[in-house]
Amino acid sequence: MKTKSGTDIETVRRLNANSGLTYNQAKELLAKRMIKKQNEQN
Repeated sequence: MKTKSGTDIETVRRLNANSGLTYNQAKELLAKRMIKKQNEQN
């Protein structure tokens, strides 16, 4: 399926799914690691 501008939506969805973590997922992962590291030091 393509948009009016010719973008292949399925290709975009596939590429997005394979692109790794989102910004928010990466931020959450880093926060969890920082908390874990702080807990290990105490």
